[in-house]
Amino acid sequence: MHSTIVRGQNVFGFFTTICFVVAALIAASDLLAPRTPKATVAVKDLQVYEYFHLPNPVRGRPHYYSTKKEEYAIIRFSLSADLSSLFSWNTKQVFVYVSASWPNSTLGDAGKGEMVNEAVIWDTIITNPSADHLQNLGPAAMKKLVRSAKGKTIDPSRGKLEFKNQKAKYQITSPDGKLAETDNMVLKLHYNVQPWVGVLTWTPQIEFGRWKKVKGGISKAFKLPAIKVKKVAEKKAT
Repeated sequence: MHSTIVRGQNVFGFFTTICFVVAALIAASDLLAPRTPKATVAVKDLQVYEYFHLPNPVRGRPHYYSTKKEEYAIIRFSLSADLSSLFSWNTKQVFVYVSASWPNSTLGDAGKGEMVNEAVIWDTIITNPSADHLQNLGPAAMKKLVRSAKGKTIDPSRGKLEFKNQKAKYQITSPDGKLAETDNMVLKLHYNVQPWVGVLTWTPQIEFGRWKKVKGGISKAFKLPAIKVKKVAEKKAT
């Protein structure tokens, strides 16, 4: 005869095994749901600055004591994306971001055509209706969001993005500090799907079953302009 403790351990072991199997089946069910995202990205405005003035949220040196001059680019873009197919009953939230990619000029011909530099310029998080409580929103905005998704297990409108002349959240620079007149730069749309159960999945580089690559999602190659220097007015001595 087994003791009460041994029987309890057996029941708990059986219970955890069942939970693991059910979780594995839930995670595997994502492979059955088609993913056919599509997007269009277009550049609207480009500016490059040389930062050597006192640091502030718009311009500055790498840090307060640095004497190094760096060039930063500010990009405005338009984005039209339909990511609604990424939302299934197992989707918790989708992290979407736009990056700028360009070749490394310091490699010369060896790095020509290779997008070895990449920096994120904008991002956002889209939650499923059942995960709205995870968003850091005010009471009024949260109430409006919950009302819009009431009764919807999967809200396909959550995955549709439309931005015109959107200002980038983050300005970018290059490892060598030189960015002006950089050629063959492109913008790319990426995403990361976080499920309730299972592993994180990123933008696929190849098509896998019913999961397709992003249709479009890459802008035309463009060239950054020359440096635009902003002069700081000097205070008159009193």
